[in-house]
Amino acid sequence: MNYILAHDLGTSGNKATLYDAEGRRCGSALAEYPTRFFNGSWAEQDPEDWWRAVCESSKRLLAESGVKPSDVAVVSLSGQMMGMTPVGSDGRPLRPSMLYCDQRAVVEADALLDRLGMKRFYGIVGHRASASYTLEKLMWLKTNEPEVFAKTAKTLCAKDFVNFRLTGRMATDFSDASGTNAFDINTFKWSEEVLDAAELSESLFPEAMDSTVIIGQVTPEAAEATGLLAGTPVAAGGGDGSCAGVGAGCVAPGSAYNCRGSSSWIALTVKKPIVDEEMRTMNWAHCVPGYLHPSGTMQTAGSSIKWLADNLCAEEAVQAQAEGGSKYALIDRKAAKVPVGANGVMFLPYMLGERTPWWNPDARGVFAGLNLATTRDDLMRAVLEGVALNLGYIVDIFRKKVPFDSGLRLIGGGARSTTFRQILADATGCTICTLKSTADATSMGAAIVGGVACGIFPGFEVTERLLAVDERTEPDERNVAFYKRRLATMVAAYHGLEGVYRQLKGEQNQ
Repeated sequence: MNYILAHDLGTSGNKATLYDAEGRRCGSALAEYPTRFFNGSWAEQDPEDWWRAVCESSKRLLAESGVKPSDVAVVSLSGQMMGMTPVGSDGRPLRPSMLYCDQRAVVEADALLDRLGMKRFYGIVGHRASASYTLEKLMWLKTNEPEVFAKTAKTLCAKDFVNFRLTGRMATDFSDASGTNAFDINTFKWSEEVLDAAELSESLFPEAMDSTVIIGQVTPEAAEATGLLAGTPVAAGGGDGSCAGVGAGCVAPGSAYNCRGSSSWIALTVKKPIVDEEMRTMNWAHCVPGYLHPSGTMQTAGSSIKWLADNLCAEEAVQAQAEGGSKYALIDRKAAKVPVGANGVMFLPYMLGERTPWWNPDARGVFAGLNLATTRDDLMRAVLEGVALNLGYIVDIFRKKVPFDSGLRLIGGGARSTTFRQILADATGCTICTLKSTADATSMGAAIVGGVACGIFPGFEVTERLLAVDERTEPDERNVAFYKRRLATMVAAYHGLEGVYRQLKGEQNQ
């Protein structure tokens, strides 16, 4: 029994991956599922689709890898966070799950602020009140679907629903609990004060525990459905953000990482919450017991670069197809030839509003500094710089609280780009560290959690061996000085446009 089965239950599908006792990836299988978007800002998934995807990917992976079910030592899940899945006393879903991006509970978030105030609320749960979170969605359910709410025994996060189907136990871990907006990050308990303000009972939330607790064993029914062996241990697991931190090797105080996907975040490991006076950053519990995982998240990092590639880089797309390469690699090469500062062009990467640092859903993307000599290559460079500068702002917020002496580990799509790595190093003033493999950081993190839970790994210090730094990109001090000035200009531009953003929204709604 020396294999770990990790599931990464994401927004578009579940990826099952097998790792051996040396942390080597031994195969993976993906099973997708749909999302229903409707009513402008509502987003739902069927929890039964999650379970079907876990069963399908588990069976296929075991068959294709040749690993016997009896050789699987533990199952460990990472899952999408902040959703709301109401289940009855039998654990069956009572309605589709509302996802983290579902924004229907705006009125409920405002009600929490009226009762507690933003600063008090932020001080308890480590997050702003927002329609994105579980608590506010559950309040919406109580008001708008009282017949469903009356039958609700618990609300579960995505991975916790699957863990229940695997083991028959309703539980969560501290990282997912800290993404509900009902959890006190100072005491690691459900907050009586917040739940009273929400007029909800603590009994609606499952027992919370460390990610490394073995919550149960695969039941005979689950074994038949998944192809696993009945009795296989199942770890509590973690939320995808915290698992990604483990998979990036960000497990000790002072370590930090950046994940650049469609969105992007800077996160670090600390012993106590980082309280930002302007409430621009968030605090989560870490998968590593006893630690916290504060982060600052920008909405559209990789999405801004994808928008650039899809809308302004048709020539690169044709060339890449002819050469059998990637249009993003061509964009990188062209952007690298443009001087620092993109020949005076600046991009504000707020294509879908912004979270950190502005928390403004009305913010939008802007090119500034265009002139008759501006080229598409300048725009390519400006987009990469705009994303990196916003991440640099997040680093500056945290740097006032903790040092970044050990550098910044980069995972996700940005890690493959030498051009972006250098821009990010210069925009943050940090040494950018990349790992040999960053594509599976989230499932790798879940696997390490499971390995620690079942004893395959002695502790999270195993990341030093499994996740060695492969390459370092050092900042150029001359460019660091320039980007500090450019960031100040970017901040001034945002503030100058706040009224314009409001006016544009008003015109659009007319």
